[in-house]
Amino acid sequence: MCQGDEIDNVEKENKDLKHEVNQGWTWHLLIASIFGVLGSSFLYGYNLSVVNAPASYIKHFYNETWNDRYGTIIDADSLTLLWSITVSVFGIGGLLGALAATPMVKCSGRKGTLLLNNIFAIISSLFLAFGETARSFEMLILGRLIIGVDSGIALSAVSMYLGEISPKHIRGSLGQFNSIFICVGVFMGQVMGLPEILGQETRWNYMFLFIMAPALMQLLVLPFLPESPRYLLLEKRDADKAEKAFQFFLAKNDVSREMEEVLYEQTIQQTSILSVCELLRSHGARWQIVTVMVTMGCYQLSGLNAIWFYTNSIFKEAGMNESQIPYVTLITGATEILAAIFSGIVIERVGRRPLLIGGFGAMTVFFGFLTVFLHFQSAASWIPYLSIVCILAVIASFCIGPGGIPFILVGELFQQSERPAAFMISGMVNWISNFTVGLIFPFIQEAFGAFCFLVFAAACLAGAMFLFFVLPETKNKTFVEISQSFSKINKVGVCATQEELEWVGVTNIKEDDTQKITTKKASIVIEMESTF
Repeated sequence: MCQGDEIDNVEKENKDLKHEVNQGWTWHLLIASIFGVLGSSFLYGYNLSVVNAPASYIKHFYNETWNDRYGTIIDADSLTLLWSITVSVFGIGGLLGALAATPMVKCSGRKGTLLLNNIFAIISSLFLAFGETARSFEMLILGRLIIGVDSGIALSAVSMYLGEISPKHIRGSLGQFNSIFICVGVFMGQVMGLPEILGQETRWNYMFLFIMAPALMQLLVLPFLPESPRYLLLEKRDADKAEKAFQFFLAKNDVSREMEEVLYEQTIQQTSILSVCELLRSHGARWQIVTVMVTMGCYQLSGLNAIWFYTNSIFKEAGMNESQIPYVTLITGATEILAAIFSGIVIERVGRRPLLIGGFGAMTVFFGFLTVFLHFQSAASWIPYLSIVCILAVIASFCIGPGGIPFILVGELFQQSERPAAFMISGMVNWISNFTVGLIFPFIQEAFGAFCFLVFAAACLAGAMFLFFVLPETKNKTFVEISQSFSKINKVGVCATQEELEWVGVTNIKEDDTQKITTKKASIVIEMESTF
């Protein structure tokens, strides 16, 4: 066969591969994504909002219990502190879970960790549901701590799982399942809190019993799905299982290109999984770590969790009638879902960088308007409604970009050997910030009134400016290419040469014993990359 014919054959293979890439989505990927996030991201979102509607009933239960024990009514400051601990201890649990996630994903894998984690969800559900029956507010606080551990483990494990099973050209969209189901969970918590359903004094504890349902569904389905193929190949060294996992998720038999790219990544990365200390000492990952810490910190300090935790009181401050608040709250949940779905649709066209920077920037603007409208809400009867519009705009801005992309970035900015430690670092920042916001926001609100949201506006502005100057675009890039994009700012050498990258593109070309395609001519077919 002549050299020209061989190149023509390769170009034909390129067209066939592009057709496969355009197909992208498979039913197996969708099922794995949905049931992966159902028992993790969904529960995280649900537990952000589920304490909002029954807050007055839970405080009344605390008062009664305190009176039964000590023969006196608890004072207002102590009740506020006890309630703040109940809300914010979720963040402490999340921190513990984030610390536990790294050794768990190393030993049990991504899927195995998600399955084991459901034990925490079931135990916490029982503590939260039966705390009132036992006349113990300590059970509610402990239940919130345990479900926080569940969320801390789940958010790390599911982000790794989604990032490692998805082809690069849909990695952002598939990763947004995380954000979408967080929003769906928040919305479900709001629906369950309606007076017509479980938002009553006699039924509020059953809202926590619902936590078991998605955990049990994940336990029933996830065992029949494969483990992450990257984990199987790079960490367990099991090529046969990795190949079968690729075939399952991509719904095709020939996955040689995917296997070769993962193996190529192995040749240029650390041979063993890095610890947190080793990652922090790594010059090649310095700015990736800073970027993740800033992004995840701003994710929490942007103030949206404060809005989720205290939506009812915010709307009350905005002048809403108390009987209307549960229904207006549903609008916030629906806005979150629509914005997250929109982000999932456009992320592979627009990219991560514009959505993140634009989201934080828009939040800064709308927090500013919200402060003005809350300050002058008594000036006219229509001003409180402008406050509600600003809250919805803040929520939409958050869910379009900052709501889900930080979790995608943690999985994208680091190579396989660095990823578990990177998720531990990001998880620590995430949950410490979560705890801080949940604990201090009621006191900030009391002290500063309408001006409390300026603190969050400053955090959003700082995040947008940092990302504008530091974050490169990661869409449609391999993990190796993303790592190389930080080489200049990290002041380290590029890990792989252009020739090595071209080798990945042409490694499947069948060579004649007497005729070979040179590296220069092989650059014609450099677009023949794997889907991962």
